[in-house]
Amino acid sequence: MTQFSLSDLEALIATRAEASPEVSYTAKLLSGGPAKPAKKLGEEAVEAAIAAVQGDRAGLVAEAADVLYHLVVVLRAGGVGLDEVMAELEGRTVQSGIAEKASRRQT
Repeated sequence: MTQFSLSDLEALIATRAEASPEVSYTAKLLSGGPAKPAKKLGEEAVEAAIAAVQGDRAGLVAEAADVLYHLVVVLRAGGVGLDEVMAELEGRTVQSGIAEKASRRQT
C-alpha cells in the first residue's frame, strides 16, 4: 500500500485549484486571495493546539490534517512550492534547533 504524502497533497491541491470555485473548496479558498486561506490556516492551527492541550488525540489528528491541507493551500497562494519548504527544513537539520534559531538574524 502506498502512503499518501505531502507531495501527493500538493499535487491534488494543484489539480483542484484549477476547478471552478463553485465545485472546489480549494479553488474557492484561492479565489479569495492569499488572505482567505491564511485566515483558515490560523483557525485550524488554533483548533489543533486546543485539541493537543485537551489531550484529544482524535481531534488532534483531524485538526492536524486540516492544518497541513490549509498550509499547502497557503503555500500555493504565495507561489511557494513544497520543495522549497522541505529544502529549508533540510538545511536546518545540520545543527540543533537551538543553534539554528540563534543563528537567525534578529529583527
